[in-house]
Amino acid sequence: MRLSTKGRYAVMAMTDLADRQDEDGSRAVSLADIAARQEISLSYLEQLFARLRRRGLVKSLRGPGGGYRLARPAADTHIADIVLAVDEPLRATRCGFEASRGCMKGGARCSTHELWEEMGRQLHAYLASVSLEDVLAGRLRPEEMAAA
Repeated sequence: MRLSTKGRYAVMAMTDLADRQDEDGSRAVSLADIAARQEISLSYLEQLFARLRRRGLVKSLRGPGGGYRLARPAADTHIADIVLAVDEPLRATRCGFEASRGCMKGGARCSTHELWEEMGRQLHAYLASVSLEDVLAGRLRPEEMAAA
């Protein structure tokens, strides 16, 4: 499983956004502020937030006091949604996206294909079970999330 900078930075920025906006979500947060706090290039964040906006995870507000806010509550925004919104497939195998072809010569699957494929499914399931609210509250273990 490889989670690239795109996915990590998108999650960092969305967590920052969730932490900084008002309880009612009315206050927008500027990307420049997020970029400074998270030490991420502003132009890179602009590209990521364009994708997040297209996928309906954030809303943009123009003008004075403009910026971004979450499109839905932090409790309803899951980490897997963020990672997938920035075009990061959660795959652990080196095989292509075509299910019938493997990574070996002639399209055969390697002997560990099923192991890595299942690990990818488990990772996706975990990230789909963790919300931005969970991250902010430090509830990152299954038993902690169930208790919330």
